Amino acid sequence: MSYRDDVIAALNHHQPARLPVDFGATAVTGMHVSCVAALRDHFGLPKRPVKVHEPFQMLGWIDDDLADAIGVSVTCPTPRGTIFGFRNENWQPWRTPWGQEVLVPGAFHTKPSEDGGLLIYPQGDRSVPPAGHMPGGGFFFDAIIRQQPIDEDKLNPEDNCEEFTVWDASQLQEFASDAQRARSSGRAVVAGLPGAALGDIALVPGNGLKSPKGIRDVAEWYMSTAVRQDYVHAIFRRQTDIALANMQQINAACGNCIDVVFLCGTDFGTQAGLFCSIDAFNELWKPYYKEMTGWIHANTPWKIFKHSCGAVEKLIPHFIESGFDILNPVQCSAAGMEPEALKQKYGHQITFWGGGVDTQHTLPFGTPAQVKEQVLQRCRTFAPGGGFVFNAIHNVQACTPIANIAAMLEAIREFRAS
Repeated sequence: MSYRDDVIAALNHHQPARLPVDFGATAVTGMHVSCVAALRDHFGLPKRPVKVHEPFQMLGWIDDDLADAIGVSVTCPTPRGTIFGFRNENWQPWRTPWGQEVLVPGAFHTKPSEDGGLLIYPQGDRSVPPAGHMPGGGFFFDAIIRQQPIDEDKLNPEDNCEEFTVWDASQLQEFASDAQRARSSGRAVVAGLPGAALGDIALVPGNGLKSPKGIRDVAEWYMSTAVRQDYVHAIFRRQTDIALANMQQINAACGNCIDVVFLCGTDFGTQAGLFCSIDAFNELWKPYYKEMTGWIHANTPWKIFKHSCGAVEKLIPHFIESGFDILNPVQCSAAGMEPEALKQKYGHQITFWGGGVDTQHTLPFGTPAQVKEQVLQRCRTFAPGGGFVFNAIHNVQACTPIANIAAMLEAIREFRAS
């Protein structure tokens, strides 16, 4: 059986031949570029600079040889765009602040900041204010809020949709070609759907726009979901229309190359509870989610991936009702997110994609033995009967000891062999 077969079985809540594993198929299931380089050395793979394909989080591209060594079950079309609005092309060498030689896109333009860190520019344009800041001693960028003065009488929902567009023929052809390449890998294919990110807070600041308009301050956005609901509805209506148009043409061009679609990465949980009430979720997000997932389920075989960090147990029934098939990252350290209870209550209805090891405490700060023990326990809890794709809880972060990453992968191999 192929790796894809394992994923499809798990997504259909059947016991796969092997535990499915994802590292690198999405921007929330990857590894920091420093960890990717360390893993290449660990497996004795040829030394070469790793590509930073997602510069916001400084994620490293996992080449096929490393994916083979890890035993990865999932892949994705080549990410063409970045959160800072420039394309992954014209790769050039760059030395990171921590001394690693990497490859970055040609429009990856930075300059030093006053605190000893780095500033990065939207679309690579140094003539406009920077969009991101990597603090001195940091390993990834934070968004720089560039909120323009708000005139309540002139707020235009189109301003908050500027970065979401219906793809043109060249974009569609490029994506279809990449999706076909991914399908030929023998792995399951995960693809992001353009336009569907309803209120994803990583995108709200408009990091890829030279002069973002609308509600672009994170705190202001969260307040808007309570006090400007008509405005938020108008944004979500426009985004949903864009997303549906993109879904239709993607499905027509390459739908049979795709197994899973990443619909939306909006976080609804903090470490201790929800960002919004259940009523607010059902009023603001659920109708648009159901419209998009309903079209997908009626017209394609795609399974639908929902990312939300935090303590979202109370929302899981509503995610399921909204049409989501997959929950990521399954933050088991958050309140109410105990693995055994999640599997018992929801394991037959939704696939847990993540939850395999704690990236806040165990993976970065535990011993290799503690990492291995937790990975094996999580696999024993989540894997029976399918409905589980192994991944860490969000991206593997910089400074994670390679011995601990190796222990995680060894535990996966051991579980697969059991």
